[in-house]
Amino acid sequence: MSFAETLILIFSIIGLLDTLYLSYHAINKSPVACPFFPDEWCRKVQRSKQSRLFGFPNAFAGLLMYTLILMFLGLSMTQRVFPVWPVSVVVTIGFLFSMYFMYVQARVLKAYCTWCVLSAINFSVMFFAVLFLL
Repeated sequence: MSFAETLILIFSIIGLLDTLYLSYHAINKSPVACPFFPDEWCRKVQRSKQSRLFGFPNAFAGLLMYTLILMFLGLSMTQRVFPVWPVSVVVTIGFLFSMYFMYVQARVLKAYCTWCVLSAINFSVMFFAVLFLL
């Protein structure tokens, strides 16, 4: 396993745990803990109209993306004929969405969510790691 694949594996597991936590709170409509930022910032982000995509919490999309990344990464590492480009595509989509949501938090909501920032960091690291796989 290459260093880039190891980074993608580690950060996608962290992201999966992050989105599981956010999905749990989205389903139960309970506030998330907000280390590093004021609690009201996380609540503001969590309750914003931008926190949902096609009627579903963004955490669900993140959960799907991190699951796909792990699945495609596993296939590309175990099957010599399975290409690495599906990992690259999902990571790139996740990276672009994360950058958009960071913009929304900074410019529109003027509030940050710890878990959203963590996901943006994860996708940024994975995006740059993917560049070494291509």
